[in-house]
Amino acid sequence: MPSSLTIGSTLKLNTGAHLPILGFGVWDSPQNLTVKSCLEALKVGYQHIDTAQGYSNEKEVGEAVKQSGKARKDIYVTSKIWEAGSDVDSTYERCAGSVKKIAGDDGFLDLMLIHNAAVGAEPRKNMWLAMEKLHAEGKFKSIGVSNYGIGHIEDMKSYAKVWPPAVNQLELHPWLQQREIVEYCHKNGIVVEAYCPLVRNQKADDPTLNEVAKKHGKTTAQVLVRYCIDKGWSPLPKSDNPGRIAQNAVVFDFQLGKEDLEKLDAMPQETPLVLAVDNKSTA
Repeated sequence: MPSSLTIGSTLKLNTGAHLPILGFGVWDSPQNLTVKSCLEALKVGYQHIDTAQGYSNEKEVGEAVKQSGKARKDIYVTSKIWEAGSDVDSTYERCAGSVKKIAGDDGFLDLMLIHNAAVGAEPRKNMWLAMEKLHAEGKFKSIGVSNYGIGHIEDMKSYAKVWPPAVNQLELHPWLQQREIVEYCHKNGIVVEAYCPLVRNQKADDPTLNEVAKKHGKTTAQVLVRYCIDKGWSPLPKSDNPGRIAQNAVVFDFQLGKEDLEKLDAMPQETPLVLAVDNKSTA
């Protein structure tokens, strides 16, 4: 990634839309803090907020967007559908519910994802077909997936009108690089988003990570966010601490060198915090 990147830089999706290169995650953000945290993030320059039906804070994200004073076009909002209905029509209503909660009856979402491939083949199909309808109606500007392996994405070809998905959101950090699916996504024009990029602060004492951070005069969290950016991924760091929210965005005044990336790439691949995809499964 070029060193000229800024917090306003974007990655181009296969829909022609542009995804902000840095996102703000609100997983596990309690409802009483979500609005405040999102407003803090928007104030310091984040342009993308990533929520989900399963986070139970879509409404609060929508409230933050309203309170921010920014034009809707200047804030990129993502949500995810957690569970399909019994058919495409009922699933459509569940998807439309996210639009209503976040953006109101006349609003839209910039990106909608299927949260997890593990729900099964038929629910995945119902979700995608429902999302395609909302995409065609302009309610979802782009549609994508999360936690999908290669088999799941290939299986979509049997029913999808919109293929490939615009995005695949995965758990990614030096200790879980998921190289096979990442390479597949890059080859097929699917933008990769990285959740848990900070490894939930579990690697803050890692000697190699600290060595790289000291070299650049940065925190370990800033190095981990920049690592994702230099790998061509869009990281979604999460925090409800105002100081850390701001700090995690100060990653465009340095760049990891080849040696730094090689050291971090060489980290042992460990058990995921959330999920490593199964690239062979279509179940």
